[in-house]
Amino acid sequence: MRKALRWLLSFVMLIGVVGAATGTATAADPGPGPAEGTQDIKDRILAIPGMRLIEEKPYAGHRYFVLDYAQPVDHRRPSKGTFQQRITVLHKDTARPTVFYTSGYNVGTNPRRREPTQIVDGNQVDMEYRFFTPSRPQPADWSKLDIWQAASDQHRVFAALKQIYTRKWIATGASKGGMTATYYERFYPRDMDGVVAYVAPNDVNDRADTAYDRFFERVGTKECRDRITAVQREALGKRRAALTAKYRAWAKENEGTFQTIGSLDKAFESLVSDYAWAFWQYSLLADCASLPTAATASDQELFDSLDSISGFGFYTDQGLEPYAPYYFQAGTQLGAPTLRQPQLADLLRYPGYFTPRVYVPREIPMKTFDRYAMRDIDRWVRHHAKHMIWVYGENDPWGAERFRPGKGARDAYVFTAPGGNHGASVAGLPEADRAKATARILDWAGVAPAAVQQNPALAKRLAPYDARLDKRSDERDPFALRP
Repeated sequence: MRKALRWLLSFVMLIGVVGAATGTATAADPGPGPAEGTQDIKDRILAIPGMRLIEEKPYAGHRYFVLDYAQPVDHRRPSKGTFQQRITVLHKDTARPTVFYTSGYNVGTNPRRREPTQIVDGNQVDMEYRFFTPSRPQPADWSKLDIWQAASDQHRVFAALKQIYTRKWIATGASKGGMTATYYERFYPRDMDGVVAYVAPNDVNDRADTAYDRFFERVGTKECRDRITAVQREALGKRRAALTAKYRAWAKENEGTFQTIGSLDKAFESLVSDYAWAFWQYSLLADCASLPTAATASDQELFDSLDSISGFGFYTDQGLEPYAPYYFQAGTQLGAPTLRQPQLADLLRYPGYFTPRVYVPREIPMKTFDRYAMRDIDRWVRHHAKHMIWVYGENDPWGAERFRPGKGARDAYVFTAPGGNHGASVAGLPEADRAKATARILDWAGVAPAAVQQNPALAKRLAPYDARLDKRSDERDPFALRP
């Protein structure tokens, strides 16, 4: 919590959100817009009520700002307090379109252009999801962590910055960020001019997860699937004692504890069970050749493979703590995959144990699961989606349950990258799909060249490649069951 004076100033400047609990809500005008003309872009941004500069990082051809923005803890009752939400702005030119990105988790604080930003050659705003530190209210009322509150955060950021960045806006995000972009469009369909959601799962019915079972029965090749299963069975079977001993030594050396998940043995069973999911989420079919041969591999080779693919560190208290907000949401609204895993059933000591509640510290209360939240989103996508693209990887488990716009949707598309994983992109689509997706994004952003308007097959990204801004960072987290 900030000092009392700063809190009071933020409170006074805050303009709340007014809306019913169900249906589309709208926000009040955040206040007079920063002056146009020759005023420096930093001054214009900081003139927004509730905006505070953390740091400016210079970058050739751009300005990059790390900021805090005062948000209401509860958008339905904005007078009940605020918290500071971390955002960043990669400024290019107010005459260019703006891309609004969220990962659905923490925000990075080094400049990086997302694919839609590269395509439209625009500005980019990144927003940290509420309750991921440091964007967590203090004290934390976890009942205020839901998809509508998060969408309302995004709406207020947009309403404030739209006064400066007045051209077209495109929302985007990958994985949980793709889900976030979709939910934002459902609750505030008049904000964005288009949405590009990458690898976004759509768990419509949390009790029906057979789509994931079917996915693992056919993904890749039988040879690869069998090789992965052999490693899992070897680890959970005759090598369990040896490998858990190695894990115990690792935990002692790295000061890892297991209070949240319950025990080291439960953590071990969870990470081995997740091994297949993690492989297909982050690897390619060609990577199967690098997996150990279970029967002849040494204990250390099996341990190293489990660590590189599932990650021993994640299942500790220290590894789980940063992601408690995700697992809270998975257990209250988003849903989470439940796999039968018949190939491992005879070796599991804790069948059915690993639910989202297991990964959330016990001191955090979890409300009853809202089984209508995702059904509402899915229904809206099928009947009302407009100017939206979803991109999936063929071999990504999170795409087993995906968004599917129906007859009521307009100008909405689903594309699949052949052989792709959780890093699927527009650039990785077949040529015709890549051109079509790129042309639609350019059109929604209002920057499609005349030639592309006449012939969408000519569509390509507008921004010249920048080795630093456009470098694909390794976003592979050392664990599996998190989108």
